[in-house]
Amino acid sequence: MVKAVVLDPRNLFNVDRTLTKQDVRKLVELCVDKLMDQGSPSLDTIKMQVYFDMNYTSRREFIEEHQRVLQSRLVPVSREITDSRVKTREDLEGLYRKIVSYVLLRSGLGSSTDITTVREATAALQSVFPQSELGTFLSLIKKDKEQQLNDLSMIVTGIRLFNKDSRKGGEGIDDLPAILNEAIPSTSKDIEWELELSQSLAWQYTSWLERLLDPEVETRECIVPLDMVKQALYNVRQHEAFLKVILADVILCAKQVETLQTELATRMKLLRVTVHSKTAVPTAQVFPHFTALAKFWSGLQDEMVLLSILSNIMENLQPFLAAQSQLFPDGQLEDILGLEIKKYEQRMKESSENRIDPYEIKTQEWLLPETTANFDKLPLQYNGICGYTLVKKDGLLLPGNPSIGVLKHREKYYVFSSKEAALRFGSKPDEYIAHVAEKAKQSPELIQLLQLHQQFACVTPYPEVQCLRKVFRPPDFFLHFVTLQP
Repeated sequence: MVKAVVLDPRNLFNVDRTLTKQDVRKLVELCVDKLMDQGSPSLDTIKMQVYFDMNYTSRREFIEEHQRVLQSRLVPVSREITDSRVKTREDLEGLYRKIVSYVLLRSGLGSSTDITTVREATAALQSVFPQSELGTFLSLIKKDKEQQLNDLSMIVTGIRLFNKDSRKGGEGIDDLPAILNEAIPSTSKDIEWELELSQSLAWQYTSWLERLLDPEVETRECIVPLDMVKQALYNVRQHEAFLKVILADVILCAKQVETLQTELATRMKLLRVTVHSKTAVPTAQVFPHFTALAKFWSGLQDEMVLLSILSNIMENLQPFLAAQSQLFPDGQLEDILGLEIKKYEQRMKESSENRIDPYEIKTQEWLLPETTANFDKLPLQYNGICGYTLVKKDGLLLPGNPSIGVLKHREKYYVFSSKEAALRFGSKPDEYIAHVAEKAKQSPELIQLLQLHQQFACVTPYPEVQCLRKVFRPPDFFLHFVTLQP
């Protein structure tokens, strides 16, 4: 928020010098005013961006964090086992029960307070690690004890999963594959519904702004200020962008679950063949199978956790649409526009009819789908938005059409909503790039929406702020951000 206020040229801050005491006072007042504007779609969008940045990360990091949390819960139990000094038979029995609890906690298969589950886990543990081997276990060094605990947990988990599949046990074990097979399509459907709604609103706002900004089109007077309509468009476009990120992760989750389920079924089949009609099987033959089952199941558990996190993030984005939703309640905007709402497919089809001819325009490098490898994977600037339209149409966001031709300028790639937009932007790219940055300064939510972070100054600590505390006490959020470097 501080950075957004300072960068806005309308606030007249000079980023090339250290802020004075008067600047700091003014900055605090402006930040507080902006934060208190509860009816602002712009503020909602910034809050949405902050929320997403603080709660979303890559699937790998989500899973790693989940594993760290799980390990932190295991540490006290593991330490109690590895540091145990038994003296009596009762102590040995107590230690064995702790190992059973550790196995259950690590596997996540049932509760350690459920008697039936504990009995089943104890029986599985006894089949590979009878209580008589505790003496050998206690003689190990701490590191080896921890390793054996982990190995035993994997083997016992595999045994219990195999017993469940054989209908000879599995107490407290949920049918995780079935749960995921139901949860993933349901979550995808919810996200797609939200996505469709935001996209529909975005095209309504876009169509209305096009009318308001076109001097040749007469429109009835709009009770909502033009700037507020633009803020609403930015709000739903940001929501759309975040939903697409979440949906992509859910799709990847579905693929991973399918792979894990296939591997789990294959390994289960191999294990059944290995133990079929045999009263005893060498541990070297079955233990790797049990460990593999546990590994695949753990992968499914990770995907379940990830799916839950993604679903929660999606739901928690909804409140950040509140201000925008109040501008045109009860479908009022749709009634105003009637049936004249151009959506993505129609716009792409119309603009594709007039494309760039690279041989006619040799002053810039243009890329076309039929002549460029991995064309659909090009990292498009402005998140695929047409920079020319943004500048010339007072902040209007229109998705570019790569089929028209992609401009490659200074190793970056730009798309446009029409051939005319492409030609004009291509004639003075640096000038238009600078104008886009200026637009983003006036509407700070565009910095993230258009992925412009690298074009702006970084925020650094302001050491002189300590002396200012003697004058007044600014809000805590402000104390870390004062000096801007270009």
